[in-house]
Amino acid sequence: MSAAVTVSAPAKINLCLGVGTARPDGFHPLATVYQAVGLYDQVTVSEVAGPAGQVTVSVEAQARLDVRGVPTDATNIAARAVRLLAGHHRLERSVHVHIDKGIPVAGGMAGGSADAAGALLACDRLWGLRTPAEELAALAAELGSDVPFALVGGTALGSGRGEVVTPLMTRGQHWWVVLESPLGLSTPAVYREFDALHAGAEVADPEIPDRLVGALLACDVPELGASLSNDLQRAAFRLRPELEAALEDGLAASAHGAVLSGSGPSCLFLCESRTHAAQVADALAARGRGPISLAPGPVPGAHVVAKEV
Repeated sequence: MSAAVTVSAPAKINLCLGVGTARPDGFHPLATVYQAVGLYDQVTVSEVAGPAGQVTVSVEAQARLDVRGVPTDATNIAARAVRLLAGHHRLERSVHVHIDKGIPVAGGMAGGSADAAGALLACDRLWGLRTPAEELAALAAELGSDVPFALVGGTALGSGRGEVVTPLMTRGQHWWVVLESPLGLSTPAVYREFDALHAGAEVADPEIPDRLVGALLACDVPELGASLSNDLQRAAFRLRPELEAALEDGLAASAHGAVLSGSGPSCLFLCESRTHAAQVADALAARGRGPISLAPGPVPGAHVVAKEV
């Protein structure tokens, strides 16, 4: 049995995000196209001596990220993932989870979901469980709407509250400029603002635009850029008006498309190549925007990168 397993899990973006009226359970029906992009959290799970079932957590991050708001107690989603998998298999193991973050915190890029997926996969390998993929996906859905996609990666359709994931075949690679924010944005707060904006009105069931799917299949970057959409943008802009100006700056810098990542505040700019992405990033930096990262997509989902025996 391995003494430690390290898993790399990618960030998530939404190429389109359609949001419907809240369901009786409080969740909003979603119709989205996910894409995994090349910003990663690394999750290392190690066997440790301690009380049976104890899970401890430590967190560090790349210099550009502030992780002071990431919990290191039992509420951390990676710790919850460990306990959920252990309970599913009726195990009591003591482990330490170390998270090295490269995905923005509270940035709309599902960093917490990546950590949960990483912890599920790492413990499954650490304990030699070989949990069937469909069981692992069901456990992931219990943890959060974006966690199943973090296991799958690539490009995929998302439905339900986002937890129903269907891989989507696409062609080519895209390059994204990610304009991060030092100040996070609460997903529940954005959804509350969305509900307030639509109070008293029935929102149509969301659908995935055929135009966007066609652009992905044809690897048509300009068409894809014109097809990007996010129903949460208006709500996010009401909470953070400066985000709208940031998207406009990216378009002025020659990006083919600009969209808010999930509930924000990270801003995404679609480019035709790494060289083009670097040019857009330089133009944004010249306007005082930052921090900025470049990320290719799609990339694979959570995967093992190291084992120590």
